Amino acid sequence: MTETAALQEFIHRHERIFLLTGAGVSTRSGLPDYRDDDGAWKRPQPVTYQAFMKAEATRQRYWARSLVGWGQMGEIRPNGAHRALARLEARGGAEVLVTQNVDRLHQAAGSTQVIDLHGRLDLVRCMHCERRMPRAAFQSDLATRNPGWAELVAARAPDGDAELEDVDFSRFAVPPCPVCGGIQKPDVVFYGESVPRHRVETAFAHLAAADAMLVIGSSLMVRSGFRFVEAAAAAGKPIAAVNLGKTRGDALFSLKVEAESEAALKFLVE
Repeated sequence: MTETAALQEFIHRHERIFLLTGAGVSTRSGLPDYRDDDGAWKRPQPVTYQAFMKAEATRQRYWARSLVGWGQMGEIRPNGAHRALARLEARGGAEVLVTQNVDRLHQAAGSTQVIDLHGRLDLVRCMHCERRMPRAAFQSDLATRNPGWAELVAARAPDGDAELEDVDFSRFAVPPCPVCGGIQKPDVVFYGESVPRHRVETAFAHLAAADAMLVIGSSLMVRSGFRFVEAAAAAGKPIAAVNLGKTRGDALFSLKVEAESEAALKFLVE
C-alpha cells in the first residue's frame, strides 16, 4: 500500500479525527515556515514575549517589520490543504482542528470547528486593559505615524513579518493603547508566553472525544503542540502525520507520510 493510500484508509477508518496543523499547511499559500527538514531553525528565532514587553527598541523593530509585512498578508489565500481539511469537517470526519498557525486561513477556507492555539494575527491586544482591536485599524495608525514605512519592500517572513534589516528603527513610533496607554501586542502567543489555559483544556476535551489524531505540516518542536501527540499516544489513540522531514513525534506515529500537505490531502477534494 502506498503512503497516500494508507493515509486515505486512515482517514476513512476513523470518524472523529483530532487535527493538528502547523506552518507546513500554509507554505503553499506563500507563507514561509520556520524550520528545515531536520527541525532546526531556518532563520533567526522569533522575538520572545519577555523581550517584547521589556524593551521599547524591541517593540519598535517588531512593529516596523510587521508594518511592512502586513501589507503582503492581503495577498495570502487558502490553498488545497486548507480546503481539504474544511471538506473533511463538512462531511463529519473531524472532531476539531487545532492549529498552531495564526493566519486564519483555515477559517477562510471554510473550517468552523477551529481552535487557534497560538492566537490570531488579525487582532491587536492591549496587555494592560485587554482591549482588542482589528489589526487593519492598528495598521492604519502605524502607517499614519510612520510615513513612508509601508512603502518599503522586503522579503516575506513567517506570520506576517518582513525581512527588514539594516534599518534604523529608533524613530519608529509605536501607538500606545488609546484607552489606557498600555503596550499593544498582536493577539498571538509569543515564544516564552503561555497558551491560555481555556484553549488547552478545550483542545484536550476534544482529544478525549476523538478516536484518532492527524498531524499536518508540523515538526512538533514546540511543546504546545507536541503535548497533544503525547496525550494521544498515552491514551492508545492511533496517530498519523503528514510532514516533510523530521518531527519530534516520529516514534509515536502509526503512519507518517513524507509529502507536502496540499499534495497528500488532495484526494479529499477530488
